[in-house]
Amino acid sequence: MSSQPPTLQLYPPPPSPPAAPAIPEIRVPVVDDPVLLPIHPLTTVQVLHVINGEHYSGAERVQDLLAVRLPDEGVKADLVAIKPGKFGEVRRSSSRLTLLPMRGRFDLRVVGKLKQLVRRHQYQVLHAHTPRTALVTAMVARSLGLPWVYHVHSPVSRDSERRWQNWINTKVERFCLSSASRVVVVSPSLESYMHEQGVSEERIVCIPNGVPATDIQRPAVPVASPMVVGMVALFRPRKGTEVLLEGIHRARNEGKDLRLRLIGGFETPEYEQQIRQLVDKLDLGQHVEFTGFTSAVAEELATLDIMALPSLYGEGLPMVVLEAMAAGVPVVASRVEGATAAIQHLKTGMLVEPNNPEQLAQTLAAFANNHIDHSTMAAAAMARHAEYYSDVTMARGMAALYREVLAEARV
Repeated sequence: MSSQPPTLQLYPPPPSPPAAPAIPEIRVPVVDDPVLLPIHPLTTVQVLHVINGEHYSGAERVQDLLAVRLPDEGVKADLVAIKPGKFGEVRRSSSRLTLLPMRGRFDLRVVGKLKQLVRRHQYQVLHAHTPRTALVTAMVARSLGLPWVYHVHSPVSRDSERRWQNWINTKVERFCLSSASRVVVVSPSLESYMHEQGVSEERIVCIPNGVPATDIQRPAVPVASPMVVGMVALFRPRKGTEVLLEGIHRARNEGKDLRLRLIGGFETPEYEQQIRQLVDKLDLGQHVEFTGFTSAVAEELATLDIMALPSLYGEGLPMVVLEAMAAGVPVVASRVEGATAAIQHLKTGMLVEPNNPEQLAQTLAAFANNHIDHSTMAAAAMARHAEYYSDVTMARGMAALYREVLAEARV
């Protein structure tokens, strides 16, 4: 893989306002008798993020971070959850969170309530993050004449092993996106994917995920024994946990002293039971720790020597990879879309073929034998995070996009 950063031009930050600027105005039809609302780089933009909310994983951390960082860029970002759950319990943002539960995928009774919410708080831009939220957001935006943005966090056509669900989500997404002002993708590979799905290039904007810098970092010391490998995830079949367990098993059979920490919750109790049974079958019970869900990801990463992400399918731009880079923890990940955008093979991390436990075992063994310069790789990863994947850069790009779609709404 090339050592150069992605060739796709990142979305630029908003330009500095000229001296004594003329402030344009726009009529935003969010109330029966709309008022004139100014659009200016220093004027607060009112945005409502429409999210699922049942989990708190990669996409949800993006939503939470945007709610935290966007006010610094002149954007007030509130949220509404249509599948209330973990997000509301553990989020770090203090912005308004409204709960409007949907009873099913096509429960459109929430549309009227969402429309009232938008009118009441005079939101100027709506921002959806999933096919389900895109469906109701598109209906409300069209009814009120508002611009809306759709955020692609992963390719929905291959987001899970449930093919019928992937098919439905893909159809819903395609149906809704014809009215979206912009489609935000988090990596160059997703830009290509959405173009293949029929979205015109001029409506696609790449704004990579970003995470904060952290003072909680792994000490810059050589790998010791036992070497601690960690995986941070909402554990489900697509994440490849079985492949990692098999890789750990093979490396230990070759005499490598490895421990594994599985950090995060499971999507279902049934899948957790499957993984625990596999741990017992591979005789890894004394070497694998289940930590459960935590929102203290940086603190957990600092306990690791290596972070593994053995995904079976493409990711968007994995937040946990960026968080590991910020914490100075080298990543071993599958060579799938998303991971390949963030990781420079042999420089900031290691890439292995998906569903290949033998190659994964060999790579972990190379770290354990100190055949890979851990400290140099960690420093390179931290530098790459600081340059391309900070939360400030992400929020700045998003704020510029909101102002652009608002300006276009004037025409």
